[in-house]
Amino acid sequence: MGQVIEFATNHPLLVGGFVLVLGVLVFTEIMRRVRGVKELSPALAVSWINDPDAVVIDVSPVADFNRGHIVNARNLTPSRISSPDAEIMKLRDRKLLVVCKSGPTAVVAANNLRKLGAGNVAVLKGGMAQWRNDQFPVVTK
Repeated sequence: MGQVIEFATNHPLLVGGFVLVLGVLVFTEIMRRVRGVKELSPALAVSWINDPDAVVIDVSPVADFNRGHIVNARNLTPSRISSPDAEIMKLRDRKLLVVCKSGPTAVVAANNLRKLGAGNVAVLKGGMAQWRNDQFPVVTK
């Protein structure tokens, strides 16, 4: 224990940086859990997608969506979700898997869907980048 204290006193910037990074990681993890949006790995998302009541919502830009997306995914812009129309309001009662290029945009869209009253919303962890990396099927249309 004495060596740890000696190291900390000899390298205050290094220890301070470590404590700061550790604090940010803990804060990020707590906020992720508090948000209430489920994050599904691609493998877990497959069983979610295979449910007949599930809808995959891809909030990627149209160009990214056209380069490849999950089978039967619907491309909806985040702005369309934040000011919903009748089609989006009908989706509230279904299982919704929200997908984007890498994940953060999907979390925002999923939170907006929850605010609209959608009760069963999940986000694809790592987005389409992780989906492709895990070699799951992608379609272009």
